[in-house]
Amino acid sequence: MRVIIIGAGEVGYDVARILSMEQHDVVIIDLNSAAIEEVSNRLDVMAIHGNGTSISVLEQAGLRKADMLVAVTAIDEVNIIASMIADRVGVPTTVARVRSQELSQSSAVINTDEFGIDLVIHPEESAAAEIVRLVKRASATDVLTFADGRLQLVGIRLGRESDIIGKSILEVVSENEDITFRVMAFVRGIRTIVPRGDDRFRLNDQMFVLAPPKFVPALVRMTGKKEGKAQEVMILGGTTIGARVAGQLGKEKNKRVKLIEPRRPRAEVLANELKGVLVIHGEGTDIDLLATEGLGEMDAFVAVTDDEESNLVTCLLAKHLGVKKTIALLSKAAYIPISQSIGLDAAVSTKLAISREILRFLRGKHVLSVATVPGLDAEIIEIEAAPRAPITYGTLAEIDLPKGVLVGAVTSGKSVEIATGTTKVEVGDRAIVFALPRLVDEVERLFSKP
Repeated sequence: MRVIIIGAGEVGYDVARILSMEQHDVVIIDLNSAAIEEVSNRLDVMAIHGNGTSISVLEQAGLRKADMLVAVTAIDEVNIIASMIADRVGVPTTVARVRSQELSQSSAVINTDEFGIDLVIHPEESAAAEIVRLVKRASATDVLTFADGRLQLVGIRLGRESDIIGKSILEVVSENEDITFRVMAFVRGIRTIVPRGDDRFRLNDQMFVLAPPKFVPALVRMTGKKEGKAQEVMILGGTTIGARVAGQLGKEKNKRVKLIEPRRPRAEVLANELKGVLVIHGEGTDIDLLATEGLGEMDAFVAVTDDEESNLVTCLLAKHLGVKKTIALLSKAAYIPISQSIGLDAAVSTKLAISREILRFLRGKHVLSVATVPGLDAEIIEIEAAPRAPITYGTLAEIDLPKGVLVGAVTSGKSVEIATGTTKVEVGDRAIVFALPRLVDEVERLFSKP
C-alpha cells in the first residue's frame, strides 16, 4: 500500500515509522528541512522537502498512485486542503487531523464530508476520554474499552502487596473462578510478553488483563490494590485536553475538581465555561501555590500542559507528596517508556491516539479498532471473522495460533465470552486479539476470507 503523509512532526514521524515497519510504501512531506533530514536518516521511507498543499510536490510524491493520504500537520487548513486535493484526484482514503471542533458540529455550515475527508481525527478528544477513564480506575496504569464498552483492558503494576507474585496464571485463575478475566500481556522491564498459562507473575510486572467492567474491582483486589474513588482531582493546564477532562469530571457527583491555568484570559474563560470546577490562575511550577491549593490531599493529579518536562516534574512532585494517582500528557518517544519506571502511574499520548485511528483505517473494514499502549510492544486488535476465515475452522486449541498471538475474548451479538481453548470463533463474531507487531499480518490472515 502506498501512503503519503503530510507533516513530519512527532505525529507524522510516528505514523511513518509504524507503516514502514509493516512494509508499506511510505512518502512523507514537510516544509521543515531538519525534520525531513531526520526522517531520511532514521526511517526507510521517501522524504520530500516541500509544501504538502503544492500540486507539484504531491505529484512528485506519486499522489495519483497513492492508496491513502494522511495529513497530520499542526495547521488544520493545510490538512484540509491536502485532503481535498487527494480526494479530487481519486485517492481512495484520506485522513486528516483537525483540532477545531467547528467542522464536526451538527450546526456547522460546512462539514468534513464536503472536503472529501474519510476520517477526521480529534486526538485531544481521545486523550481526554482516556484520562477520565484512568481517573475513574484509580489503581490502573492504563484503561482501554472494547466491544462497545462491554470489555475493558486494564493495566496494573504488581507491587509487594500482591499475593499473586510467584504464582502461575493457571494457579491464579483456578483460585479466582468467580472472576471472569484473561491475562493478555506482561511488560517486564523493556520486554513485552504474550503469556501462556504456566507463565508466572513477578514483582514490578505490569500486567494487562481483559475483563467485563463489573469484574474490574475484584481484579484490582486480587492484585492487592485498593480501588478507591478519586474524588479530589487537580488538573494542571487549561489546554483543550485539560478543559475537556475538567468539564467531564466536574459534572460527576461528589467530585471536587481544581484546574490551574497560568494565562489569565484563558483562566477567566474557563471559569465561566466550566461549572462545578474551581479554576485557579497561577503557574503550575509554583510549588507554594500547589501546596496551598492542597496538592498533597488530592486523590489524582493530571498534568496536561504543553510543556512535557513540567508535566513530568509536577507529577513526580505530586507522587512525592502522597497523591495516589498521577497522569501526565507525554508525546516524546523518549519519555513514555521511562515514565512509570520513575514513579508516574500513567502516561497519555495524543500521538498514540492518532496512530490507533490510522492503523484501524489501514487494516480494513473487518478490523474494528486497533489500540496501542505506551511501553507495550504489541497491538490490541478488535477484528471480525470473515466468511471461511481460517480462525473459524475449529476451537482455539485446535487452531495453531502463532506464539505471540493471544485471543482474549469473543463477542457475538450481545454475548461476551472470555476466550479459552474450547472457544470457537464463528463467522461474524468479533475477537479481541493481542499480537506482537511482526505477527499482525498473520492475525489478519486468520480472520480474513482466503
